[in-house]
Parts: sequence; C-alpha cells; structure tokens
Amino acid sequence: MKLIHKAIALNLIACSAFYSTAANSEPVDEASLSDLIPDSHQTLPQGVLLGAKRELVSDKPPSENFDLLDWSLTLPTDLNKDLKADMIYEKPLSKGFELKPLFYTAQDGGMVFASPNVGAKTSKNTKYVRTELREMLRRGNNRMKTQGITGNNWVFSGAHGSVKRKAGAVEGSLEATLAVNRVSTTGDEKMVGRVIIGQIHATKDEPIRLYYRKLPNNEHGSIYFAHEENGGDDTWVNLIGSRSHTLQDPQDGIKLNEKFSYKISVNNNVLFVTLIRLGKPNITKAYDMSNSGYDKSNQYMYFKAGVYNQNNGGEPKDYVQATFYHLDNQHPGYRY
Repeated sequence: MKLIHKAIALNLIACSAFYSTAANSEPVDEASLSDLIPDSHQTLPQGVLLGAKRELVSDKPPSENFDLLDWSLTLPTDLNKDLKADMIYEKPLSKGFELKPLFYTAQDGGMVFASPNVGAKTSKNTKYVRTELREMLRRGNNRMKTQGITGNNWVFSGAHGSVKRKAGAVEGSLEATLAVNRVSTTGDEKMVGRVIIGQIHATKDEPIRLYYRKLPNNEHGSIYFAHEENGGDDTWVNLIGSRSHTLQDPQDGIKLNEKFSYKISVNNNVLFVTLIRLGKPNITKAYDMSNSGYDKSNQYMYFKAGVYNQNNGGEPKDYVQATFYHLDNQHPGYRY
C-alpha cells in the first residue's frame, strides 16, 4: 500500500475559518485552499444536502423520479443463465424498470439499491456483486459502442487532443444524496460492513471508489475512498473514521438511515471529493492524479453509483442496501 505522499488532503470544516487536523490530512492556508478547490465545490452551502428540494413520489418506478437514460443497471442476478450478472440498458431502465427487492422506489420516493453478499458477478475477475448504475453518455444510442474512447465515455483533460475530441466529455462531476439502510453483518471481519456507494471507473482500474463502512458493534459508519493508480496500487484517504475492521465507533460518523451527500469531481487531473452532512461543516479532500496514468490515450472513464457489496461471504440472506434521493452526473458542455 502506498503512502499518501501524492495526496493533497484538505478538510474544510467551517466557512473559510478553520481547517481540520485529522489523520491523513494536511492543514493549508486559506489562499491555497481557495486556489485549489474549484468553485463547484467551494460554493456548496455548508450542511445543506444536495437536491434537498427534489419532489419524489412513492407510487412511480425509479425512472419517473430520476433521469435514468444516462445509466445502465447491473444486477446480482443471472436470469438468462449466461454466467454473468444481468444488465438493464438505458432505454428499458428509463421506461419504468424495477425489480423488488433489488431495485425499486421506496415509500418516501427514494431509489433503492440492494445487493446480497453472494450473487452473479460481472466477470470472472470480480470478487463482489452489486446493484449499481453505470454512466452511459450515449443515452440509448445503440450505434455507439459502450467501451473505449467513444461518445459514451469521458476522459481526463490531460489526454491527447484527438482522444478528447472522440470522447463524450472531458472530466466532470457526480452528485448524490443517499442513506445507507443496511450493511452486511456476517462473514469475514475484514469484509463486514463495507459497501461502495460511488465510483469513477476507468478502462480497467478505478480513480476513486467511495466507501461507507459500519462495523456491527458501532453506531456510526465511516466514509473513505481509495484512489487506484492505473495498473498500480491503492492509496486510501479518510473523510470520516477509517476503513479499519477494528475501528471504535467514530463519533462524528454517519448512522444507518442518515441522509448525506457527496460530490465527486475531476478538474484538471485533480480529484475532489466533498462530503455533506445535514447541519454540519462540509468536508472536502483532493488528490492530484497527474501521475496516476489516467491521461493515457487508452483510458476512458464513467461514473458509477448504487451499492457494490464488499463482502462475499457470511449468511446466505445477508445483504447491503442504500436509498438515493438525488443523483446527477455533470460534464462541461454535456447538456443532460
């Protein structure tokens, strides 16, 4: 595991007044903070959840509360017996698809994702199962390839000009508001309670995997992320608590069923992650990805959101679940 010598870890804990000195972070002066973090993160209101004014209805499928033409859905099922996880593509997903108890609308109008510990996987090399959205910038245009440098995917600003012209977008952001309703409670103690709730996936690796983890004896959960170098190792960055499987209850953590928001952005090859909790100061951290290898000509990106269960054992009925209340993917020049 690599040390966070490349990371620029910033905690903004009050409206430009104080800076966190938590582990894995470095306090910086106000001028440096203002210069580094883009306006899209700096202008987020403190302690106000994203999409708070959304009106969601309970008697409609998820696609009538959320624009899902930008997404496909991976399920932990194999209904056609092809030994791969089932995929629901943009058009059927956006026309009312739901499948209880894995993907449906909650009584409060939220979009529910649930995944068992054990189920169908996306490939032989994948260890875990998921109920997770995959960004699809093509919006149902089946003539466009889903993989590769195409209009369906986006790239870093450091990519070659010809690559940027072929891609659907250059960099961008993902916003979400959600509540984790349940985490796994059985199985290997090193995997219990872990779930990925947001990602940027590249050609093979992940510039970011955003985790929520709550241990069985803890009341509160942690939020942290991994940055995986292209073809290299993971670097771990804590937002609240840590990924430790022996962590004592993080008093400033997030309880099950507690709503919170995150915003993930890539701006000029720098990764920015902001965590928002109701009535509390926002937390923003940044990671310089200039030397991570994602500006190479074969690298393309897409956002993912939902629940990617990080426990592949335990009791047969064990599962994770989260409910999303806001989801918005944004790219400069992308109009949807």
